[in-house]
Amino acid sequence: MNFSSGVHYSNDKTKVVFIMGATGTGKTKLSIDLATHFSGEIINSDKIQVFKGLDIASNKITESERRDIPHHLLGVLDPDADFTAEDFCHHTLRAIDKIIENGHLPIIVGGSNTYIEALVEDPMIKFTTKFDCCFLWMDVSLPVLYKYVGKRVDQMVGAGLVDETRKMFVPGADYSRGIRRAIGAPELDYYFQVEQQLEDDEIGRKMLLEDAIQEVKDNTCKLVNKQLEKIKRLRNEVGWDIHRIDATHVFESSGKEAKDAWEEVVLKPSLVIVDDFLKGCKREISREEAFPISWLNFLRNLLLPVARRMKEMIRV
Repeated sequence: MNFSSGVHYSNDKTKVVFIMGATGTGKTKLSIDLATHFSGEIINSDKIQVFKGLDIASNKITESERRDIPHHLLGVLDPDADFTAEDFCHHTLRAIDKIIENGHLPIIVGGSNTYIEALVEDPMIKFTTKFDCCFLWMDVSLPVLYKYVGKRVDQMVGAGLVDETRKMFVPGADYSRGIRRAIGAPELDYYFQVEQQLEDDEIGRKMLLEDAIQEVKDNTCKLVNKQLEKIKRLRNEVGWDIHRIDATHVFESSGKEAKDAWEEVVLKPSLVIVDDFLKGCKREISREEAFPISWLNFLRNLLLPVARRMKEMIRV
């Protein structure tokens, strides 16, 4: 499948792609894939990742994962700085201008939907009079996503989340501003306050840390719910034309199966949607293009219950 690159297309409006979705749904991976295919540059719209530090806690994309794709508003602010929705709009518009000057496609990606709404809907900015918008929504069924984000928190802990956050710990810190709003920082605060007092109580210290980590998982799931509520409101009440990409099968798979599922149910339809958008076309994905997605969903729904029953029979 051949796709065009660049931003000079069918009308005078600049094309801008938005990738939305709850935390942990694969927005970053998709942004890199699309930027690679369409000669894009990425603007971060995560209000925590804009700050320097807490790379593990904020799940910031690494240098190697960026594949040399230019990133804007990523890890650029001091940890204690303020960064409002108004600031985001100002810096994003400047970044878009720079990306267009480079002859590339602006791709805005992140989970801070309040900031995205401010950018698109602010009557002073008049964003939609200047730009054509394509909204992609990375979605994963909640039971699958809850399980995944819990596992991801465990992986973050294994990667050094606690030590990273401890370096930012300041008694009496304000967790309502700057990078300390990141999930993980307030949840670990009490543990850091008392861990030295529990130096000789290894069991008590371990239990307290486990409670804090569980709170991180619970609050991450709460964040997922809030993000989904905002996306659905933008689609159903505000009226945004948002293309939903169901990545559930990717998260239910592993290894080569997960890689193949990503290509079929996420990347392929996303490439079609964005290519049509850039060419000024508006159409639904054809039955032939949608067939792999429907077929995979059909097989999953048909075979998973059978596999579970067989597993139970073997146990008996």
